[in-house]
Amino acid sequence: MKIVFTGGGSGGHFYPIIAVAEEVREIAKEEKLVEAKLYFLSTTKYNERALFDQGIEFVPVTAGKLRRYFSIKNIPDILKTFWGVLRAIWTLYKIYPDVVFGKGGHPSFPVLVAARLLRIPIMIHESDTVPGRVNRIASKFATRIAVSYPETAKYFDSKKVAYVGNPIRKSMVNLDNAPTDTFLKLEPDVPVILILGGSQGAEKINDAIMQMLPQLVSKYQVIHQTGKLHFDSLQSRAGVILESNDNKNRYKPLSYLNEKALVSVASKSSLIISRAGSTIFEIAAWGVASIIVPIADSNGDHQRRNAFSYARSGAAIVVEEKNLSPNILLAEIERVLGDRSVMIQMGEKAHQFARPDAAHKIAQELIHISLEHE
Repeated sequence: MKIVFTGGGSGGHFYPIIAVAEEVREIAKEEKLVEAKLYFLSTTKYNERALFDQGIEFVPVTAGKLRRYFSIKNIPDILKTFWGVLRAIWTLYKIYPDVVFGKGGHPSFPVLVAARLLRIPIMIHESDTVPGRVNRIASKFATRIAVSYPETAKYFDSKKVAYVGNPIRKSMVNLDNAPTDTFLKLEPDVPVILILGGSQGAEKINDAIMQMLPQLVSKYQVIHQTGKLHFDSLQSRAGVILESNDNKNRYKPLSYLNEKALVSVASKSSLIISRAGSTIFEIAAWGVASIIVPIADSNGDHQRRNAFSYARSGAAIVVEEKNLSPNILLAEIERVLGDRSVMIQMGEKAHQFARPDAAHKIAQELIHISLEHE
């Protein structure tokens, strides 16, 4: 059994693939199937250690961007994509997998086209409420289509599509097994706000937090993932703002939270402030109330659409960037944490929205397609 995974070079594409690969391994072991050979075809390894841990072989591909607008860069990118398809055909011919799983993103396009030309079954997964361009094209010849949001199904053939949620690694789901906090030394009776700006940070969120920092630490502990780019400046800025504040130790900036640290902190959080990427699904699985601040100019407005889809479940509040100010953000924080029943209800709605078995369902379908193809 051979399965090829392909997707773009972001964590939102990569980590769901790792989650599915993990489940493929477990199902094959439980059902005593032949050990699966897994491959990841993309323009970048993204996280070499994660690939190694799951026994996934990386094979580089060439791909150009698929722009929706005219640009002189389209000319070399079209040539690059054409060359990428030819290379992908040769690569897939040598591997000859039983199924190809696509997560979207322009690096997956040559691989999916090559799979189509070689008549290899294809399954795709769409993480956003509105499908990306590559998945829209691939859906025409895909065998199965999985989606993260229920409203996304309307864009695809109803006979092929299934609402399963977004795949999440098992280690990220269960907060009951979260490591004990030993490095942050949190106060046990003071609510914790976790701010997730992504690996690059979120400058507008960071600025709003800095402006209301004294008010926040008077009531709450703030764990702030700043992003490596902004860590030094924010740490210095916070030091000046809180220099004579008795609660200055309640603000804890961190450039990055690894998997174990993130799960540990999430297990102690009363509220999470985040962007509207794939982190939404982790927050839902954790069952924590959240305030979502979508990126205003995300491709296809997908972050804003994702945020409002999640908020309609009752699990989150959306604050758009154009409305983001210290006063508004502080008012929303107080609305959630000022009434424990609101916080608890939002956490329950988050759990209801979550689909922690998404990776398992996708893995089962990939194995089913693989065995039929053999």
